[in-house]
Amino acid sequence: MWTDPIADLLTRIRNGVRNGSKQVSLPHSRMKQAVSEVLKQEGYIADVERIEGKPRDVLRLTLKYGPRGERVISSIRRESKAGCRKYVSVDKLPKVLNGMGISVVSTSRGLMSDRKCREMKVGGELVCTVY
Repeated sequence: MWTDPIADLLTRIRNGVRNGSKQVSLPHSRMKQAVSEVLKQEGYIADVERIEGKPRDVLRLTLKYGPRGERVISSIRRESKAGCRKYVSVDKLPKVLNGMGISVVSTSRGLMSDRKCREMKVGGELVCTVY
């Protein structure tokens, strides 16, 4: 039993990148898929696919590397935890590495990157930061 499935997703991605794995598989949930889709849109993950299975669906992420095999994701960190949630308004959204990284934010309009939040002028729960 997990207490924080998003932290599990981020840990699997972090471990996969450290090991040089091409793909990472994990149990599917809509929240995990939404976080993965944001990472794909921002260019940190190559592909996200949902594989239907008998006991439970599986989410397969294809990790992305540079032309010489360098890591695209150097750090991925959970910000809002189960015991201490972090909510930010649009003007208080953090700039990760002065705009070189992203924050994933859960808003009333769905999960989106900090750039998109600034465009749409919405704040929300700061889920994770990636660079």
